[in-house]
Amino acid sequence: MGSDTLIHNRKARFDFSILETFEVGIVLKGTEVKSIRGHKAHLNDSFALIERGEVILYNFHIDPYAFGNRSNHDPLRKRKLLLHKNEIQRLVGKLTQKRLTLVPLSIYLKRGRVKVEMALAERKLKGDKREDLKKKASDREAQAAMKQRVRNVRN
Repeated sequence: MGSDTLIHNRKARFDFSILETFEVGIVLKGTEVKSIRGHKAHLNDSFALIERGEVILYNFHIDPYAFGNRSNHDPLRKRKLLLHKNEIQRLVGKLTQKRLTLVPLSIYLKRGRVKVEMALAERKLKGDKREDLKKKASDREAQAAMKQRVRNVRN
């Protein structure tokens, strides 16, 4: 989504089938923003839950700012995500309807503000992952064959 992407969650697209993506804001402290701008964070194993009408992001690890002082933040604290009330209600409906999860895909800057690309996702089964790997391999082979054919036609 964002042009200035700072952090990717590569594992999310492998472990989950992405059904829908959307952009949300996040409540951060000053030293957290500085660490994120320095690419000192990761989204591995992070997820979001809806609690008391608010969306909370868990397991988002932000390293303490190297030049910070005693007011540095806790690296694994819960962080509130900023959505409109009607968006939260829509998500509650979808999450209770099916076995879906809220997963962060990336963190990026948009007009100087830190944004999170969230996804409504469904966990892949082991067989689904194998099928995806087979499909990727066959697509790669097809691309290689097409390149080879183009080279042969030109020569």
